[in-house]
Amino acid sequence: MCAGERGMLRRAEVRSMPILDHLTLIVSDYARSKAFYQKALAPLEIHMIMEFEQGCGFGRGQKPDFWIGTGPTSFQTPEHLRIITPIHVAFVARSRVEVSAFYEAALAAGAKDFGAPGLRPVYHPNYFGAFVLDPDGHDIEAVFHGG
Repeated sequence: MCAGERGMLRRAEVRSMPILDHLTLIVSDYARSKAFYQKALAPLEIHMIMEFEQGCGFGRGQKPDFWIGTGPTSFQTPEHLRIITPIHVAFVARSRVEVSAFYEAALAAGAKDFGAPGLRPVYHPNYFGAFVLDPDGHDIEAVFHGG
């Protein structure tokens, strides 16, 4: 990691990532994934806000920032759907307690452990995260950047 990257991590501790409006994961079994995310995200006070047939959006407040659904959607071509490629999604937690509660709720909802709650000082000294694999193998994290 270069000095510039370390500086970026320090700045990331004090502000959010406003460049993204929303994110969508394609899932193989909508009902299973919907149930999983409803349970796993509840400790973070992230709830389902909207639902359309085989897709739904989650968020805090009134705006869905995180979407799941089966394809194809209106913008997808067959090439988009050939394979589900696992990705990494990190949700903001507001405390270490929320990170741990997310981890326990996700495991109870059927996730696989991918990293128990704990400090990850390789990222920065106060990075506290927990990682699980969702039903499709996506790497889902809750992270708290505070002290």
